[in-house]
Amino acid sequence: MAPFLIMTLAVPAAHATAVVTTAQAMAQSGIEQTRSERARIQGFLAREDVVKQLVRLGVSPADAQSRVAALTDAEIARIDQHIEQLPAGGNSLIGALVFIFVLLLITDILGLTKVFPFTRSVR
Repeated sequence: MAPFLIMTLAVPAAHATAVVTTAQAMAQSGIEQTRSERARIQGFLAREDVVKQLVRLGVSPADAQSRVAALTDAEIARIDQHIEQLPAGGNSLIGALVFIFVLLLITDILGLTKVFPFTRSVR
């Protein structure tokens, strides 16, 4: 037993560990959650029925995807929460598409994007 104890005390630690603060752990968790929410929204926009509805409304699916990529973390969280609260089936798709359309329309009017040609920026 003594040789084993001496051997373990003589070998230095292979790698040092650092203390992780609560803020750092929460920030890492928030980053992962935002990535998950963004991927979920982009997956929603990639669905065939959603793409057809976007085209029917005159929105390019590529423009919608690029707008999702440009949204802030807070906006992503709000959209993801809204999509999660929608009932499954029927009107949920139309409601989500109307929500995305209105969001894109507002960002166009504020001058943050230029998705729709019929809007005029306030800037």
